[in-house]
Amino acid sequence: MNKRELGKSGLEVSELGFGCMGISYGLGPGLPKDDGVALIRAAHERGVTFFDTAEVYGPWKNEEVVGEAVKPFRNEVVIATKFGFNIDENGVQQQDPPLNSSRERIRKVAEDSLRRLQTDRIDLFYQHRVDPNVPIEDVAATIKELIAEGKVLHWGLSEAGVDVIRRAHTVQPLTALQSEYSLWWREPEQEIFPVLEELGIGFVPFSPLGKGFLTGTIKEDTPFVEKDFRNTVPRFNPENRKANQALIERITAFAKERGATNAQIALAWVLAQKPWLAPIPGTTKLHRLEENLGAVNIKLSADDLRELDELTSSVEVQGNRYSEAAQSMVNR
Repeated sequence: MNKRELGKSGLEVSELGFGCMGISYGLGPGLPKDDGVALIRAAHERGVTFFDTAEVYGPWKNEEVVGEAVKPFRNEVVIATKFGFNIDENGVQQQDPPLNSSRERIRKVAEDSLRRLQTDRIDLFYQHRVDPNVPIEDVAATIKELIAEGKVLHWGLSEAGVDVIRRAHTVQPLTALQSEYSLWWREPEQEIFPVLEELGIGFVPFSPLGKGFLTGTIKEDTPFVEKDFRNTVPRFNPENRKANQALIERITAFAKERGATNAQIALAWVLAQKPWLAPIPGTTKLHRLEENLGAVNIKLSADDLRELDELTSSVEVQGNRYSEAAQSMVNR
């Protein structure tokens, strides 16, 4: 597994990271803790050094799994976690307001995350969503304090807009922006990528497999279990899934010609876009982890990339990528 530097920050990570969310949150009941620990350790054994979690995943359960898993090799890996949601002492997400990036809250999340992760520093600390009630300059100033104290090494934003990125970077240089990016969601290319390149900020694409859809394993009638967040995503309602199969058919044909799977082509495409990005696909299955990691051995030529662009741009993807409530918290 090769390493990549996120922007010009000096932070090196494996070219493919591991999104740990699904181990305990978002896709149903999750895995038993021991199984989650074993999966993360299997990823590390195969060269992954970049693990992404968040306090809200559970809440709290995911950080505990990650902390336990990486404890034997803590100094060999980069842990990214996040603050920003309004979660009470009982682990219940509050909706009035849903976000909280006050100085006091950020500092509390940092201390709690350090404890759950069983570590003395957070390698990469993201603001999970931009809080409209707290100026981003104030957020950056709080992070600057934590960096000076050695509790945080790098920081980033998630799903932030261009203006917020610039303002935050002025107070405390950003290491990375995390947002959705894949063959069926390419919006960051338009305004975000030029700014990241200008400022030397890295990019961490989440959902590089289109929340599983680009693998070709999700059909119009594929059921999602209770508590699978895709039940609330318009892009995943049966009608839109049926319409979006046209995209999958094109990717499947392309992958078969090259002796690869849909997932491997989708990840290889993301990896080929910029040298300063590192995607974080997630899974709860070892065989899917191994399949995903096979993408690093696929080198798409310029002709391959042009063909994929032509194939995928000819399909208009149906459905929004977030529910209305979730959409209101992105690109601020």
